Amino acid sequence: MTSAEVAAIDSPILIVPIGSFEQHGPHLPLDTDTRIAIALCDALCRHLEPHALIGPPITVTASGEHRGFAGTLSIGSEATVSVIVELARSATWADRVVFVNGHGGNADALARARRVFADEGRRVLVWSPSATSEDDAHAGRTETSVIAHLHPEAVDWTRVTPGRTTPIADLASELRTGGVGAVSVNGVLGDPTGADAAQGRSIFERWTRELVDAVERWRSSP
Repeated sequence: MTSAEVAAIDSPILIVPIGSFEQHGPHLPLDTDTRIAIALCDALCRHLEPHALIGPPITVTASGEHRGFAGTLSIGSEATVSVIVELARSATWADRVVFVNGHGGNADALARARRVFADEGRRVLVWSPSATSEDDAHAGRTETSVIAHLHPEAVDWTRVTPGRTTPIADLASELRTGGVGAVSVNGVLGDPTGADAAQGRSIFERWTRELVDAVERWRSSP
């Protein structure tokens, strides 16, 4: 789009995907979280047309917990907060801004960014998918199923193997001190062996409904 085309949108809502670039086990691509965030933004944009547009994804964020795994890149929480906050501050032409996050490791950075936006009175929503008791944490059945639905060619089914299935809450101390590598040799927190595209479609549709509902509640608030 050109600047003139953006200026022609009535009360524009800028939607920004937030992903990561990190290992997702031996079977999923490094940009798994970014792919999911972009797909959710696409769905939201269709719902909000003609008022919405999607900005460039933030593709490298806070992935320090995956250090030591080949391919992982991270800018840390401090830099991630700065990128999110400054991007929103720069979008003075937008009526509202929605950040759609696909990476659980950004939780701290997102919480800090929310506080800045609240203090500054900005009309910014920062959203992440919710997890149910059936969802696993990383590169397991949940993410593998969703990628199988969105990008079936991106799953290497010959490399799908179970990872650490201990509840994430019970691993918190080890994860803080040693990262994912300290608790899972293959980098998987969950079991992707039962994943399939049908489950992925159901999960993705649930996330999309939750995202749309959250945005509509936010838009209707003062």
